[in-house]
Formats: sequence, structure tokens, C-alpha cells
Amino acid sequence: MKRIIIQTRVMLSALLLLAIIGTGCKKENLIPIPQTALSDATSFSSPQRIAQQVFGVYSAAKSGQFLGGRAMIYQDVRGEDWINVTTNGVTALGVWNFSITEGDNQVENYWAAGYAAINRANVVLEGIDANASVIPATLATKYKAEVRFIRALSYFYLQSLYARRPFNADNGASLSIPLRLTANKGSAGASLARATQTAVFSQILEDLNFAEQNLPATYGAAAGDSNVVRAHKNAAVAMKMRVYMHMNRWSDVITEGNKIVSTTTPFQSTSNINHRLAATALAPFRTPYTSTENIFSMPMNVTNSPGTQNGLGGYWTNEFGLNSAGILGSTLFPATDARRTNFLTPAAGTTPARWTKFNDDLNNYVPVIRYAEVLLNLAEALARQAANPAVDSRAVALLNAVRNRADASVSWAPATKTELIDAILLERRIELLGEGFRSLDIMRLGIDFPAKASVSSVSSTSLSYVWPIPATELQLNSLMVRNN
Repeated sequence: MKRIIIQTRVMLSALLLLAIIGTGCKKENLIPIPQTALSDATSFSSPQRIAQQVFGVYSAAKSGQFLGGRAMIYQDVRGEDWINVTTNGVTALGVWNFSITEGDNQVENYWAAGYAAINRANVVLEGIDANASVIPATLATKYKAEVRFIRALSYFYLQSLYARRPFNADNGASLSIPLRLTANKGSAGASLARATQTAVFSQILEDLNFAEQNLPATYGAAAGDSNVVRAHKNAAVAMKMRVYMHMNRWSDVITEGNKIVSTTTPFQSTSNINHRLAATALAPFRTPYTSTENIFSMPMNVTNSPGTQNGLGGYWTNEFGLNSAGILGSTLFPATDARRTNFLTPAAGTTPARWTKFNDDLNNYVPVIRYAEVLLNLAEALARQAANPAVDSRAVALLNAVRNRADASVSWAPATKTELIDAILLERRIELLGEGFRSLDIMRLGIDFPAKASVSSVSSTSLSYVWPIPATELQLNSLMVRNN
């Protein structure tokens, strides 16, 4: 398939104006409900319309070009565990082989989708404040917490690809992305300089702290899938853990982790929602996608899919296969592991093998945060504590909780702190395979992207290590500068 070229670029101001259109979402599964477009003056005139605007923020973030699919795909295929099969430029070939340019549709679309979600969040935050008498103050604060959680997520995923250097390369001093914290409803305000990584992470943490303080502990057992598809306290805490991981703030990771992970087995959250590992490795990825392990997900179904060539299932079973020289070839990922027996499909005559963790592009929830990640995050933070040179026993127990769920016959028994950290990093590659973590981990560690097939390794100092700023943004934002 020839690479699709957009003949006419959508102006930034037009994209931003979409944020004031009142498209809503069903509470349980955030499926858009068609309705007449509302003016800016009436979008927040009733409790129902305000609720629709809040659900519309979720809907914007779950775009197939962003958190509904491609965010996870791009972050995974940049790593060494995948082989491109179709050589289709539309479906991440350039991302996989590090050849994308500032005019690439994927570079443009990802940026546009991320900032559309951020601007929609800003529109809703201002709209709620400007119509303070429409809903009770407590409900207004809860809604704002949901919206700020989505804004934090969006900034995290944008920064992860477009910031010039990972945070740990220069302690956050390098240029990241513009911090847009007010609503843009026209071309005015389009020019905004890039903030530093420190500034962006500070804003993300500010939003997540507000979210944790003001989100509900639970939506209740009768709320359908709201405990999975809407933000809640545990989701905010878990996301803070991830952010602190990227800043090497290990003690903060531990502080947050202790809020939602018990000190002894069985590891679980004893407050808010009772999150814990599902009984099987398969359960979090099959209907109804609401296991105790699923903390926050982007829901999809046949009437509200991620769109053509965006779904995780299609990418891992058609566009990409597993690299036999990557994690698939590790002796520490044995044939007895349930993740291999459930998700690996080495069909006759099919090379490379395919990964069926996501078996349906349409009826599928995209996992953004799972409890397995929480346990591995906490394990790594405990293992890396500078003041603790020994093997941390709780870290080993957390690591083995994840491993033994998939293979009770195999346990990690690291003899040194280095061996423990290496084991945790390897377990992350296995457990989170296909969920968009490998590139994130490579970059926060500051290591080179390993070579794969015909693709050479990419140095951590190379411009190809990160994505270029989109051409359209450079054209419309007079204060924008390229990565150099």
C-alpha cells in the first residue's frame, strides 16, 4: 500500500475549535452519543450537557490515533521485540525503523490527537468554572479531577515521543512540548514556546495530585464498567508511580505504591477499589475486560472502534510479528509460561510468530494501567533504592507474584541487587509485551535502542532517538523550534 499523503493540512485553529462541539459519551463505556452541535454559550447550560462534555474528554483521548491504539503501538514497535511484516508506511514501518520525518502523517496525527484531547480538557475546565451555578460544587470538583487526569495522561504520552531528551539525560532541562493550559477556540494563542521536561512533569504531577485528592474512591458495584473506564483515586496513584519512575524518584514511587499495594501477599489494594492481579494471565484481555487487575482502560466496541489500521489486535497479528532474537528467544521466557501458551500463535507457515494478547480490534479494551505494572513499578523502585545495597525481599516477592501467576513452576531468585533489577526489567518486557512500554523503558533508562533485523541500533544521543516536531506545528506556531 502506498503511503497516504494528506493533500490539505487541517489548520491548528480548526482542530482546536472541535473541542467546543458537544459530543458526549455513555457513562459506562464512553461510546459517543450523536447530538446536535452546541454553541460555546450553551455547552455547559445544564447538568446533562456538562456531563456530556466531561465524557467527551475521554472520547477525545481514546482516539485510535492516540490512546485508543497508536500510542501503545508506537511505543512498542520502536523496541527490539518486533519485526515489521507488511512494510506498510501507514502502519508504523517508519516508526519501527526510525525513519519518520517531521511531515510524516503519524508524527502529525499523533500530535494533533494529543493536543485535541488536551484542549478539550481545557475547554471543559473553563466551562465548568464559568457555569458554577449549574451543578453542585462537589460534582464540579469531581468532574474537573477526571478531566485533569486525562490531561495528565495526554501530556505524558506526548512528551514521551517529542521531548528532545529523556528526563534522566539532563535532569529535565531539555526542551519538551508546549504547555497549553488555557482553551484555544481560534487561531489566537497558537504560538507558544516549548516548556522543559521538568515543567511538563511538574504540571502532570500537579494534575494527578489534584485528581487523587478529588476523584471518587470507587464508582460502586452497580456502575457497570465505570471503575475501569473512568478515572478514580487508584488510577491517579498508579499513574503518579509511572511518572516518578521516569524521573528516578524511587522513594516517591514507593510512597505512592504503598497506598495501593499491601506489604505482604496476596498483594492488593486494601482501600478504594480492591485491585489485585487477576487469577490468570488471560483474564485482563478478554471480555468483559473488567477484572480486578484492570485499573484504567480505553473501551472499544463495534460501534465505537479505534478505526481502520489503529487497533492493537490487527497490529500484533498482521502488521508485526515477534522477533525471535528479542524477548521471544529468551530462555527466561519458557514454553510453560501462560503468556506464551495463551498469546503466542506460531501458526504453520507463519513467520514470524504472532501475538494474540488482543484478539479483536472492535470488541476490545485498550489497557492503559494494569495492576501488574503497579507491582513491577514498586518492585523496581524498592530494588533501586540507593541506601539499600542488598537484594530487597519485598521486591523479589512482588516480582514473583507476577511471574508465578503465569508460571508457578518458575521463580526469580536473584543473588545481587543488579540481578534483581535485570530480572524486573526482563519481566516487564514479557508481562507488558504489546501494551506500549518497551520504548518508554528504554528511554527512561537512557540506553540505546537495540538493533533488530535490518535496523541498526539507535544511540541515545541521536536525533532519531526521539520524534521530530510536526511540520504543521512548526508552520503555525512561530515560537516552536525543532529538535536538534
